[in-house]
Amino acid sequence: MKLTVLGPGCWGLTLAWLLTDNFEEVCVWGRTSDLRDELIKTKHCTKPLEVQLQNKVEITDDLSYAIKDAEIILSVVATGGVRPVCEQLKNAGIKPEQIIVNASKGIELGTLKRMSEVIKEILPDQKLAILSGPTLAKEVLAGKPTAASVACEDEETAKFVQQALNVAGKFRLYTNPDVIGVELGGSLKNVIAIASGFAHAMNLGDNCMGTLLTRGMAEIVRVSVKLGANPSTLYGLSGMGDLIATCSSPLSRNYTVGAMLGKGKKINDILAELGSVAEGVKTSKAVCDLAEKLGEEVPVSSAIYEAVYTDITPQEVLSKLMNRKLKKED
Repeated sequence: MKLTVLGPGCWGLTLAWLLTDNFEEVCVWGRTSDLRDELIKTKHCTKPLEVQLQNKVEITDDLSYAIKDAEIILSVVATGGVRPVCEQLKNAGIKPEQIIVNASKGIELGTLKRMSEVIKEILPDQKLAILSGPTLAKEVLAGKPTAASVACEDEETAKFVQQALNVAGKFRLYTNPDVIGVELGGSLKNVIAIASGFAHAMNLGDNCMGTLLTRGMAEIVRVSVKLGANPSTLYGLSGMGDLIATCSSPLSRNYTVGAMLGKGKKINDILAELGSVAEGVKTSKAVCDLAEKLGEEVPVSSAIYEAVYTDITPQEVLSKLMNRKLKKED
């Protein structure tokens, strides 16, 4: 059986490393500009994470070659690249029976579509599942255990992916038919993770962190349920589980972005220093646009949107959140 991983970023290379022994063949595809000589020649990279792949893992920029005979195609490209990569997959001759497993967490700006909606728009006949959960790449590379959800409306496909990607003792997978809930839980929590890093950098204390996670989760649930998610999904691995992990760990890129914002740094400087994608930055705009469309309030996400896209100071962000009109808890 063959696995193809699309996207040689932090999580893509981590998954290729983690899953190599599950497959006879493993291939990693990336754009020519994203494939460093070190990775191609030695299967090793040091930035943004240090990963050593096994010799049997192939690295290529030829998409047709990469997906040939692959039973599972694991998409781990940045959310802004999902649409163009799907167009390339279409031209590369992807077959309907090949399963795309999307591991990118975000919402497409402009259309406000979830990644599965984008993929299905371009590849309507494709088998598709979503992989999401508390999966900090550095911890996975250190061999520490975690679990995640495989979301798919087709139970047979979900079970096949679950069996194929499960790694005993390290990576436990659960199936879930609620694609909407799993996707939105994994995407919207990234914005709250930025808020968490922001609060930590300002030394606002544990009471504030508890408040932030609770009110942030309330926002995620309100928006997601209006879009068709099952509320129980949002208290599972891809919602609450991922929220706790990313909101409490400096290993999270979104948390790191928030911590830098809380210290008064500007977003362009932060992203240049980070050197990798933090999906919560763009998602902060998408969730605010979604909330406006749905008639929902998302004060934490709105505050982070302002922190990212305007010159508001950290102190002003805190003041706006704490001095809002009093209301009942919901």
